[in-house]
Amino acid sequence: MALRSADLPFASNAPTLALGDRPAHFGADEWTARLQLAACYRIAAHLGWSELIYNHITLRLPAASDAGADEPAHFLINPFGLHYGEVCASNLVRIDLQGRVVDNPGVTKRWPVNPAGFTVHAAIHAALPDAHCVMHIHTTAGMAVACSQGGLSMSNFYAAQLHGKVAYHDFEGITVHADEGPRLIAAIGDKPAVILRNHGLLAWGDTLPRTLGVLWLLNRACEIQVASQSMGPVIPVPDAVQRACTRDALQFDPRFGAGQDVFDALTRQVDRIDPGWRA
Repeated sequence: MALRSADLPFASNAPTLALGDRPAHFGADEWTARLQLAACYRIAAHLGWSELIYNHITLRLPAASDAGADEPAHFLINPFGLHYGEVCASNLVRIDLQGRVVDNPGVTKRWPVNPAGFTVHAAIHAALPDAHCVMHIHTTAGMAVACSQGGLSMSNFYAAQLHGKVAYHDFEGITVHADEGPRLIAAIGDKPAVILRNHGLLAWGDTLPRTLGVLWLLNRACEIQVASQSMGPVIPVPDAVQRACTRDALQFDPRFGAGQDVFDALTRQVDRIDPGWRA
């Protein structure tokens, strides 16, 4: 008898992010977050999601166990001037919600950050408590769909898994003005996949692996859309089938890792290419 997906327990592989030689000036929780985010930058580069030295993936640092309720949140972001393929755990920069650098010995004196690049991320991190990770990319397919009048076409296997999960935000120019934040948040609502019109794709989530899974799904849907629509009219997926696909998608199901298994597999890939991201 064939097993249904619901019958299969999620079996994670051995931990991919071993602490290794942790620098003394980083706590264990922060170093684990740094390893995870550095791996994600290398994965993004491997997938072709980098855009010269631009765009960002941000991750909220776990609060210290002795931190008070009013302790400000801190985030990790890529050093401005480095390609995604050059990012490693130790050169990620710690910033506050205003994009200001929070001193880490041996890190912040060498690499600056792009405060303007954090404008969108800051708005989402501040307004959405579950937005621990925010990813933004400018892939060709994603930007093409973002520029199209109809937006995402619910006409392929990947798009059908995003029923009710896609938000749209109108283009207001280069995202350097903080006053755009409230309008962005109103447009997003609680939807984890965001199409920034005329601009690109964005995803946010309670974990980095889940956010990566949502963004991969959204970008893949855009790739198929660009290819299929170039051949003529497409076959729409009925609304009821979309709902079923989204309900059955393993990308969002905690019983199946909620993207952790995919993240682990991709981390092993980038590890084989260059384990320097662990430095």
